Amino acid sequence: MYPDLPVFIKPLEVEIDGIDQYRHAETAQDLAAMLLGGKWPKSAGGKFHTALWRSMEAIEWYVDADTARAAFVEAAHEVGMHVLPDDMAEIKKAS
Repeated sequence: MYPDLPVFIKPLEVEIDGIDQYRHAETAQDLAAMLLGGKWPKSAGGKFHTALWRSMEAIEWYVDADTARAAFVEAAHEVGMHVLPDDMAEIKKAS
């Protein structure tokens, strides 16, 4: 459709730049950029590919952006990254 138009998601912060170093995302485009930006761990499994596919679907065809966000969170968890606000309860419990 119109890939230049932002496809908004519920904002999140992902620990992609290292421990306690978070990057902000507000759009499906932000999610795809993080997945393709070269900082995603090489040990990424199948959830990485699902997250990338769902992000591209949201960007290109305006498929449910919440699905793209959920797939991204699962992919981040698969490689041990924290996602805020999703992981706040877990982080508070650990500290």
